[in-house]
Amino acid sequence: QVQLVESGGGLVQAGGSLRLSCAASGSAFTINHIGWYRQAPGKKRELVAVISSGGSTNYADSVKGRFTISRDNGKTVVYLQMSSLKPEDTAVYYCNVEASSGLGVLDYWGQGTQVIVSS
Repeated sequence: QVQLVESGGGLVQAGGSLRLSCAASGSAFTINHIGWYRQAPGKKRELVAVISSGGSTNYADSVKGRFTISRDNGKTVVYLQMSSLKPEDTAVYYCNVEASSGLGVLDYWGQGTQVIVSS
């Protein structure tokens, strides 16, 4: 079992910055990849950014050049640095982990953190 704790959401003006954090904890698991998704009202959940166990990253086209995903040396905390925020970035942001353990390969989701970008 993997637990995810997210933090860092809030209200910011357009052009501003926020940093989201997601800490993964549990026992006897290996993170395959960890990333962020977001869901705006009335829209489907979409991938924002992901970082693999090897450190490779992938971003949605809409956030390339503005958002940066990174992780700590222990590889269990991931950060999403969001800059040049736009009103269309407003959404609930969810941390997602794909992890391997004795239970197999499973997906875990955080509780979500709200980001509101005002124009």
